[in-house]
Amino acid sequence: MDSKFLKMDLFGIPWLTVNIPNLILTTVAMAIVFFVSYFMSRKIRMYPTGAQNALEYLVQFIKNIISSTMDWKQGKNFVMLGITIILYVFVANMMGVPFELATADHEVWWNSPTSNPVLTISLAAFIIILTHIYGWKLKGPKEYGKDYFRPAFFMAPFKVVEDFSNTLTLGMRLYANIFAKEMIMVMLVGLGATTGIFWAFAAFLPLVVFQAFSVFIGSLQAFIFCMLTMVYMSHKVSEEH
Repeated sequence: MDSKFLKMDLFGIPWLTVNIPNLILTTVAMAIVFFVSYFMSRKIRMYPTGAQNALEYLVQFIKNIISSTMDWKQGKNFVMLGITIILYVFVANMMGVPFELATADHEVWWNSPTSNPVLTISLAAFIIILTHIYGWKLKGPKEYGKDYFRPAFFMAPFKVVEDFSNTLTLGMRLYANIFAKEMIMVMLVGLGATTGIFWAFAAFLPLVVFQAFSVFIGSLQAFIFCMLTMVYMSHKVSEEH
């Protein structure tokens, strides 16, 4: 399917184009994360049950990810970042799993916002920039600058290239997996819609199975994105790096 999106030039600037559906879906994903987190943590008890229990499991899960990548002295600063990243990416990945909405001329209005490379690379760039900010803040300008020349002075250009490659691979990995997942789902739906009744029923079972697999893909990619965020952060804030 040749998908199209409603776009608008922001402030009338031709090169500053905004994807309207993706902007709406990104906002919806943020709202879902906010309200779910709010209601899960609204009533904190000494002995957690239900939603609070699930939230505490998530917090411990993030702490384990951080502890596996860096010393807790530095890692304790990134618990909320890890929770935000894994919840947002997970919700954004899941939005296109139950259904997608598009007009007759293939203008998409509802899908996973992370199937758009602009969003995923922007999110990856934000993460990489944040690693530099925290590296500067926690280690100081002098030690932060020296890291580019360790273990040898000629490593500096390679480390600059590494920052750009980390941004590209972090964003494109998420985009490619979610985009491929959605394209396969669209093709399965199209198979049932454009052929006879027999093939419509025949396509139903693979679609249900692939939707379940899509939940696994979305969850795995959220975990990988969070894990790599902490790995890249550790490279900037840990003393051994």
